[in-house]
Amino acid sequence: MSDTPDFRHSGAGNPWHRPDDLYASRPPWDIGRPQPAFLALAEQGEIRGRVLDVGCGTGEHVLMAACLGLDATGLDLASRALDSARRKADERNLTARFLLHDARELAGLGESFDTVLDCGLFHIFNDEDRSSFVESLRSVVRPGGRYFMLCFSDRQPGDQGPRRVTRDEIESALAAGWHVDSIEPATIDITSDPEGVRAWFVAATRI
Repeated sequence: MSDTPDFRHSGAGNPWHRPDDLYASRPPWDIGRPQPAFLALAEQGEIRGRVLDVGCGTGEHVLMAACLGLDATGLDLASRALDSARRKADERNLTARFLLHDARELAGLGESFDTVLDCGLFHIFNDEDRSSFVESLRSVVRPGGRYFMLCFSDRQPGDQGPRRVTRDEIESALAAGWHVDSIEPATIDITSDPEGVRAWFVAATRI
C-alpha cells in the first residue's frame, strides 16, 4: 500500500481552524456509502437506540442508522459536509439530524446516546484533544452504551496522512470508564486507492 497524501491530516489546530477546507473538493474518505465495518454492524443488529455519529462528514453512517428506523444524529465542524448530508437525507426521504458541533464538547448537547460511531475522527487528535474528546464522549454515552470506531493504524506504511494510532494508545485512551471489547485490524475504504488504508476497528462499552 502506498502513501496516501490526500487523506485527512493530523497536527495541532488541524482541521479545527478551517474544517470546511476539507470539503472544498470531495475528500478521499467521502466514498458515498457506509464503510464495510459499520455496514456489517448494522446487519448484525449492533447499532441500536439513539445513535450519534461524531465527525459524520456527509452523513452516510447517520443515514444508514436512519434507514434502520433509529433516532440518528450526526455532528461535524464542516458546514459544507453537513449541507451535503442534509441534502442526502431529503433525497432519500430519511429523517436524521445534523449539527454543527465540536466533538470535544458533547456535554453541551445535554443528551445521551446508546451507540456512537466514529469513522476517522479519533486519529486526527493530538494528545490533549484526544483526552478532551474521550472525556466528552463518556459524558453522553449511557452505561452499557457502545462506541464503535475506525481509526488510522500504525500498520499503515509511510508517514503521510493522519497520525498513526497503536493498540496501546487506544487502550490507554479508553482506560477510564470503558471496557474495550475488541480491537481488530480493518480497512477504511477511500476513493483514491482501491486497497483502502489500514485501520483499527474498535468496539468499547461504557461502564
